[in-house]
Amino acid sequence: MPGSRPLANRHVRLVASDLDGTLLRSDGSVSERTLAVLAQTVETGIRFVLVSARSPGWLAPEAARLGLDGIGICANGALVYDYEAECVLIHRPLEPETARELVHGLRREAPGVVFGCERPSGFIAEAAYRPLYPGRGSIPRADALAFTSEPVTKLVLQHPELPQPELYAIAAGFGGERVEACYSGAGLVEIAAAGVTKGSALAELCEELGIAASETIAFGDMPNDVPMLEWAGRGIAVANAHPDVLAVADEVTASNDEDGVALVLEAVLAED
Repeated sequence: MPGSRPLANRHVRLVASDLDGTLLRSDGSVSERTLAVLAQTVETGIRFVLVSARSPGWLAPEAARLGLDGIGICANGALVYDYEAECVLIHRPLEPETARELVHGLRREAPGVVFGCERPSGFIAEAAYRPLYPGRGSIPRADALAFTSEPVTKLVLQHPELPQPELYAIAAGFGGERVEACYSGAGLVEIAAAGVTKGSALAELCEELGIAASETIAFGDMPNDVPMLEWAGRGIAVANAHPDVLAVADEVTASNDEDGVALVLEAVLAED
């Protein structure tokens, strides 16, 4: 594991954290310990930014539950969203022509692949798409070539038979340098425009805020978190993280079910 780069508390100006599998427990709950340290972190003037694959509509309620306001990074970095103003600050979409090329190509390379799509007008998916959270309302349905007629925030892939890593390899191989392919949980593979990652979005946001990478801490657990952990001054994996994340992390904290993020933040605050 790379050498740790500990930061004095006075140098920490921003904390970025993945949500599912990192800040939240495996059952989706959040501990009182975590809630308390989040409040203390924000009170000290340190910004706390959620960085998630979720859309703004799914991330904003979680931010409210966690007592956070301000800005969140959504859709693996394709969107930067202001919770208070309820508006998108930055959008880095996949252009329709590229998205349609991907649909045609991946249907050839991975027959049976099913597409969903996050776009400014909302989430839409093909008829065979299996919702991750069936109880959260109906999803509009259409053919992928129809719903990629407008800019795509992210294209989502499922397959009834192919394992997630294999589907990812096919998507990344076919997309090449035209796109960014990644995956986190739930068997999905997600595709965004070239250069769009959690790390690039965090870098852009920090540049706007005048915050250097050396003044940041980032937490994550899945491969889509790797660019963010690599960019941050201190990249920390939770103990339950994917091997790819553990390989690049500067440190490993306790698991998400053992309040790993809170454990680190308590130590940072104690340094003051």
